[in-house]
Amino acid sequence: MTVPVLFLHGWSMNGAVFDDMAQRLGTGFTCYAPDLPGHGNRLEDDASLDSCAALVKRWIDRLDRPILVGWSMGAGVAWRYVAQHGTSGLRGLVTIDMSPRMLPGADWEHGLIGQSAEAILETSGRIVPEWPRIAGSIVRNMYARNSAPALSRESVEEFLLVQDPARLRPLWDDLATMDERQTIPLIDIPYLVCCGAQSRLYSVKTARFIASQAQQARVECFRRSGHSPHLEEPEAFCNAFRSFVAVEGLETEIEDKEAT
Repeated sequence: MTVPVLFLHGWSMNGAVFDDMAQRLGTGFTCYAPDLPGHGNRLEDDASLDSCAALVKRWIDRLDRPILVGWSMGAGVAWRYVAQHGTSGLRGLVTIDMSPRMLPGADWEHGLIGQSAEAILETSGRIVPEWPRIAGSIVRNMYARNSAPALSRESVEEFLLVQDPARLRPLWDDLATMDERQTIPLIDIPYLVCCGAQSRLYSVKTARFIASQAQQARVECFRRSGHSPHLEEPEAFCNAFRSFVAVEGLETEIEDKEAT
């Protein structure tokens, strides 16, 4: 048997953003990357963090304790799943460049870089009427300035411009008000907290905070990446993922099960 991996994509993306990583990981892993509600082939579904977590629950229930990998919004979905259902259905967790609370505050320095809480909340009203400009901003913020990602900037922009921003807005509203800080200490399984050293969205300190609060976590920082290290440094990311699986013995669970 192979190690099951369930990927959760970011806001305004779809599951196909993990195609390259699934191919690079090879035959030792069985990869799944569903479109989340409000995206891709689930465009008509109710779009909320709770509905995304419900979809994840259905996938996890039919898999053999997958490793859950959440990028950006997908990390928020993973935390919401853990808050609602615990970790017993998982063998490991990986999150990529996300904060459990996007809004900064007097007691919180790990929100979106350079954004006030008011500006983040006001973005909601601009998503539909200003979608082409918002899409351009997403493209700029996805990658480090000099990276050469597996998924080109041009491809990302073309994809974004044909999305329905009205379907995406409810999930943005959920993300903007999300606060999963109390969830992080509940994570009692092996946890790899990934970040890009050149991210324009979240500081490396955010990843370190998350790792300090979880029970079995460590940080993997990709020096040449921005918000999307799995796309900007795909081979390094896959190597880090394989090392995480090996060091934590996550593949031996399957071997032990087969031997009994």
